[in-house]
Order: sequence, then C-alpha cells, then structure tokens
Amino acid sequence: MTNNQRKTELDILLEPYQKFGISLGLERIKNLLNVLGNPQEKVSIIHVAGTNGKGSVCAYLSSILTQAGYNTGRYTSPHLVHWNERICLNEKPISTEKLIAIIKHISTVIDSLEECPTLFEVITASAWVYFAECQVDVAVMEVGLGGRLDATNVCDRNLVSIITSISREHWQRLGNTLTEIATEKAGVIKAQCPVIVGNLPEEANIVVRNRAKILDCPTIWAESAEKFSKNGENWAKYQDIEYPLPLAGDIQLHNSAISIETIKILQAQGWHIKLEHIQEGMRKAKWRGRIEWVTWQGQKMLIDGAHNVASAQILRQYVDTLNKPIIWVMGMLSTKDHQGIFEALLRPQDQLHLVPVPDHSSTDTEFLSQLAQNVNPLLTKVNTYEDLFIALEKVSSIVDNEKEIIVLCGSLYLLGYFLQHFSQ
Repeated sequence: MTNNQRKTELDILLEPYQKFGISLGLERIKNLLNVLGNPQEKVSIIHVAGTNGKGSVCAYLSSILTQAGYNTGRYTSPHLVHWNERICLNEKPISTEKLIAIIKHISTVIDSLEECPTLFEVITASAWVYFAECQVDVAVMEVGLGGRLDATNVCDRNLVSIITSISREHWQRLGNTLTEIATEKAGVIKAQCPVIVGNLPEEANIVVRNRAKILDCPTIWAESAEKFSKNGENWAKYQDIEYPLPLAGDIQLHNSAISIETIKILQAQGWHIKLEHIQEGMRKAKWRGRIEWVTWQGQKMLIDGAHNVASAQILRQYVDTLNKPIIWVMGMLSTKDHQGIFEALLRPQDQLHLVPVPDHSSTDTEFLSQLAQNVNPLLTKVNTYEDLFIALEKVSSIVDNEKEIIVLCGSLYLLGYFLQHFSQ
C-alpha cells in the first residue's frame, strides 16, 4: 500500500492469499468449489477469453441481458479501484458487506484443503458462490489469464464460448508463440457448445478452428460492424441490427459484433431478447479505463490501459484520428513488452512522462526513458517522476490544450491508482 492508500477490511482478508502469486491450474479451484458445494454447477455461463476486448464484450452482454430482464451476473478482472467491481449482479457491484461475508466463509473451509488457493481463485470462488446464491439466469465470466487452466474454466458446458482476440501477451506463462497462446485460450471451448471467434491471426485461427472441429462445436467467425452517425450519436450496424455504440475506438465495432453474434445464439436457444433490449443495453454499456475521456482538475485528458502491444496499437489508431501531438503519461509493469508498446505508441513530436506503477512490480522509469529515446529519438521531451500526480501537475502546467492531448496509459493498475484519487 502507498501512503495515500489505507487497507480496507477486504484488503486485510485477502492479504494472506497474495503470497501465492499467479499459479495456473484447476485442481485447487475445483477442490475449493467442491467443499463449497460446487456452486458453479448451478450457474449457466457465457465464457469470454481473449487477449483484448474481453471486458468490453462482457460489459455489452451483461448490459443487454439485464435490459432483457434476465438476472445477470458478470465477473471481470482486474478491478480498477475496488474489489467489488469484479463481481456484479444486474450491472451493480456486489456490496462490500456481502463480499466480506462470502470471503470469511470461504476462509473457514480453506483449512480443510491440502493446498491453499491463490488470491484469484478465492475471488473467483466468491463470484461462483454469489451467483449461485442469487440464482442468476446467466453469468458472463471473463477469463483471468489464458483459458485452459484459468480458475473460471470449471464448467463442462457453456451457453457460448467466446474468443475475442489473440496476440502475444503473458508469454512467460502461456507460451512464446501464437500457437501456444491460442492453445491455452482455446481451452474454454467445450464439446458441442457454440463458439464465437473474433478476428485472429492465421496461426491462432488454425488452433481454434481445429479445437472447435474436434469438439464438434458450431462456430461463428464474427466480422466487424459498420459505424454511422444517428441523431448526433455514434451507431453501428452488424448484419440486420443497428445499435448505439458509446464506447470509443474502432475496436468496438469488432467487440460489439462479437456480442451481437452471442445474443443471436441465445435468441436461437429460446432466450427472449428484443431489438430494444439490444439497443438500450448497448447504449448503457460502460467499461472504465478503455479509451475514456475524463476531466482532472479542469484538464481534459484521455485514459486507457494500453498494457500490451495490441491494445497500444488500438489506442494509437484512435489518437491518430485526433490529429494532435500526444503528451504521454505512462507507467508499465516489469512483465510487459516495453519496446513493443513504445513502438506502437510513440511518434515524432510526442512527449513522454514516465512514472512508477504503485504497489506492483513496476519497471524502472530511467530504464524506460532510455528505451523510449532509442525507439524514437524524435520525441520532444522525456521526463521521469517519482509519482503519477507529480507528473500530472507538471504536464497540466505546460500543455497547450488547443494543440496537444494528454494521454495516461501503460497499465490498468496505474489507471486504478489515478481513478482512486480521481473519484474522491
């Protein structure tokens, strides 16, 4: 914790499990769920895997299904500010009191297990318990890491399995090639269950196609929607369906199309989801920290995770439409492809202001400074700071709002640190 943060009761409850770090595998989560009465067996799920786009697709689907009157759970990660964000019912985060009660209950049964679960497994089990207790009609479950060995991958049958995108990320755990990474993500595909697939590189496409064929899965390969303007709003059209599209960036034409294809499968299965439910659900969908405009101390700025090369390319594509030099405020974790992200983002005449990511394995800012100047020697300025808000104060004092745009990016954890203060 930083000096500006206080440990909550939730933090204290979860702290003992943080020491186990990330450890992929299904044995621990299955053992934990078994002693909890296997709540996952009472929940119908839509399982969403992929490198980028998972959160947006979950947001669209959860919003649409809620509008259609279904009791809808949503599980996503990581959170930006509060643990509660990860577990939602009908678009509302679980209450702190309820989450504390569930985690306390889980803690009492963990002593009976041979191996202690990880932090992610405890939170995932909490989601299963909550959704089962609430008797959800459906839970939209986002994969945490990979797919095959992820703690969310404990159901034998899915209403729909989704793979939004595949690119090189978490190679330290998933494999160094797209084939290896795709094999892990394709682990969410279940025998004879429908699969929706986004736009994948051919190397990954082959893996997913073969897996779906072996398991005899009806498979749909979603194309991107087309955008247009209607009554001053951004709208999109996918096949015969038109809908508002409030989330920024052309990537949402892809993510929303995957969501529409998923809804069509549910409709074919007998779910009562009307056009007005789709349109209102899309209009109300929110997903924080992804190409999002905010105002901080009177200064308009753009925030986005951009924590891997693919998401950095998406962000760069969007800021290129703004036709202004960018003042980047960035921090990155040590596990990321720093050079690849810089190559995707940085252009001549841009500025770069580097900060640490608090409370995480942050990359040294001096190292990033030298790397950035090697990647793009034509940056107009490269500075380092001890803290994000020191950097923002400095940048806000020098920005020319008519000619430049401030963009905060590089880590979802950095955005969470910002939003924790921004929300106050």
